[in-house]
Amino acid sequence: MPHSKRKTRKKRGHRTAGYGRVGQHRKSGGRGGRGKAGMHKHKWSYTVKYAPDHYGRRGFKSLRKPIRALNISGLRRLLEAGCAQADESGRQTIDLGKLGYDKLIGGGYIDKPVLVVVNRSSAAAVERIRSAGGDVMPSVTAE
Repeated sequence: MPHSKRKTRKKRGHRTAGYGRVGQHRKSGGRGGRGKAGMHKHKWSYTVKYAPDHYGRRGFKSLRKPIRALNISGLRRLLEAGCAQADESGRQTIDLGKLGYDKLIGGGYIDKPVLVVVNRSSAAAVERIRSAGGDVMPSVTAE
């Protein structure tokens, strides 16, 4: 709509402002579609100049499954939460594989003897568990 606050002096004074009687300057057809429509058709020169990376693939998707690791401090929290079972000798046994963990790593400390069943473990974790009187065993379903 032409009005006096507009900065341009063009297209003023007439009802249609040069665009015809029936809505030829109203909807998204006048701008070539909405959003990124036409990027492979009539907006190709825009694509080449301003968005050259719009089409195509970049990078790769890793096929490795992420390792879910647990520190010894997290192991202490699991023991305090009651996730371990006691065997005949009174030593607690915790199966980290059943709890969804793949590896035990050596961050933190432990002071109770515990038998840990896990697929993989770091040397520091094994040393700390054994120094507390416990042991680390590989899981039966180890890969």
